[in-house]
Amino acid sequence: MAIHKKAVSAAIGAAALASAAVLAPTQAMAQGYPTRPVTMIVPFAAGGPTDVVARSLAEAMRKSLGQTVVVENVGGAGGTIGTARVAKAPNDGYTVLLMHIGFSTAPALYRKLSYDQAHDFQPVGLTVDVPMTLIARENFPAANIKEFLTYVKANASKLSMANAGIGSASHLCGLMFMSTIGSEFQTIPYKGTAPAMNDLLGKQVDFMCDQTTNTTGQIKAGKVKAYAVTSKTRVPSLPDLPTLDDSGLKDFSVGIWHGLWAPKGTSPEIVAKLQASLQAGLDDPAFKQRMTELGAIVLNDKATPAALDALVKSETAKWGAVIKKAGVYAD
Repeated sequence: MAIHKKAVSAAIGAAALASAAVLAPTQAMAQGYPTRPVTMIVPFAAGGPTDVVARSLAEAMRKSLGQTVVVENVGGAGGTIGTARVAKAPNDGYTVLLMHIGFSTAPALYRKLSYDQAHDFQPVGLTVDVPMTLIARENFPAANIKEFLTYVKANASKLSMANAGIGSASHLCGLMFMSTIGSEFQTIPYKGTAPAMNDLLGKQVDFMCDQTTNTTGQIKAGKVKAYAVTSKTRVPSLPDLPTLDDSGLKDFSVGIWHGLWAPKGTSPEIVAKLQASLQAGLDDPAFKQRMTELGAIVLNDKATPAALDALVKSETAKWGAVIKKAGVYAD
């Protein structure tokens, strides 16, 4: 019996040592993190609205992380290619995802995703919420939002609405707009926001819905006609634009929130360091100033894993119903 007890004790001791041997390198890696640059994957083209947010945030986070944060654009398939890249990346904290509301809509738009949205990611926190603007070519006949709504409803079959591709923020806003007013337009998807905006400036398409981070400059330069914003309140950087909610589309609200994720299994210590750096970045004066200029709302108080996780779950359900009703799928 004594021999048996000794054998059991020896086995337990060996198991504990083996476990400690596995944990020690992980803990040491977490304590020294980061020792090299961190890659922030943006699943959209360079120069687009999400890219603008990411590059400003990467610079702000660099100061507290003590390492460069390299933005890498991995576009395609409505952001799902870049998102899949992060899902399959090592969970060592050196690859993170900066994605927007499309993270919640992808499961409905793409029925054969190569990743599990609910289980392959570790949320770090929310970053910013970007209002959308309803804009049209510079010579569009309507003079204000009331005239715009009347005109597009009466001429729906003749009008074209641009977007940056299926699953993009502009596509989602367009779906919600058409669903709300009960009209359908010819939707023209582009490979990114830049070519869509170029054709709007060139009067090749009629109108689009896009983020203030991409439209504010064109609006202030008078190169497009701006009719309204999609937020519940007016945007300080565009004070003359009414909300769609105040313009007859009761409760219409589309905000393009952005979040930061790491691959599932990233250690709590590394997640905590990323969250602390995110919060420091959101508080950075230069970052806050840049976001204010572009009409974005910095979500300092929601830069937590719990806040991002809760929003993803609610938005996945909300947009899943909208997409199902529209019958629009990307595959």
